[in-house]
Amino acid sequence: MEISTLEWAITVAVTVAVLAFDVVVIARDPHEPTMRECAIALAVYVGAAVAFGAWIWAGHGHELGVQFYAGWLTEYSLSIDNLFVFIILMAALRVPREYQQEALMVGIVLALVFRGLFIALGYQLISSFSFVFYLFGAFLVWTAVQLVRSHRSHEEEHPERNRVVRLAERHLNVGDEFRGLRLWYREHGARVVSPMLIVIVALGTTDLLFALDSIPAIFGITQEPYLVFTANVFALMGLRQLYFLLGGLLQRLVYLSLGLAVVLAFIGVKLVLHALHENELPFIHGGEGVPVPDISSLVSLAVIIVTLGVTTVASLVASRRMSQQEIEARTGSLRAPDQQPARGAE
Repeated sequence: MEISTLEWAITVAVTVAVLAFDVVVIARDPHEPTMRECAIALAVYVGAAVAFGAWIWAGHGHELGVQFYAGWLTEYSLSIDNLFVFIILMAALRVPREYQQEALMVGIVLALVFRGLFIALGYQLISSFSFVFYLFGAFLVWTAVQLVRSHRSHEEEHPERNRVVRLAERHLNVGDEFRGLRLWYREHGARVVSPMLIVIVALGTTDLLFALDSIPAIFGITQEPYLVFTANVFALMGLRQLYFLLGGLLQRLVYLSLGLAVVLAFIGVKLVLHALHENELPFIHGGEGVPVPDISSLVSLAVIIVTLGVTTVASLVASRRMSQQEIEARTGSLRAPDQQPARGAE
């Protein structure tokens, strides 16, 4: 895929401009967005992604267009899973509703930065060492197994208790009051760290872990750096609005982890098959490529769409029959944004 320097420059410039616009809007008026605001913004972002995919399809061929759509849907699904953790963090760290939007924006920017770094690293690895596909594939299959185990055991997630966050809380003088994105202020005559800094640390470490799943998954669909980057950008844009728009509905996607497990396992197997086809390891088939089936991008897109569609429908049907306690057990006891207490309130 030949992408000119101008196309790359325009893509990066538009991405930065959209993020900067969001940051400026939020900084001027921190508030909980209305359903109308969220719906309009989300429609614009999703429409932009669909239009971009159509442009790729028309300008660079249907194969690359299919790869973009498959990559975008996969990354979008993983990003929605990310939202579950964000909701848990907001509730556990008691972020006031009017400041959740700012915290989410920081989380999305951090996610974009981490994924950009991992994209560059991943591309260098697969360009230099074909056996990396074996590692990526095995990692995705292992991740899928972990998702299934977590779903079956109903393990409650506590991302706010990770070691980095606990270390920060232990060694920093953390105040009681949120003041937007202001990270330091004076309280009772002493200089303290805003609890927002702890939130940012928690979001950053969470984003880092999610990038470890996200990047191997997208490279299992396409190895074109431009498509990998843009699929991730479009998947992250609109998440802030989706968080507030869906609210409690996110809590009812009780089988999302299973659906993601199927998608990741499928992509992992696809990566291993690709690695066997391009094999250069001397102890496998004498260092020659193995004649294995090659899964097309169109088949990948179909599997992803069907899996996510079935997962969503099955989740909504099943959640109607569950009690609130059962739903919370399956989704890590997360609460919708409008159910979170303010910091210090019980």
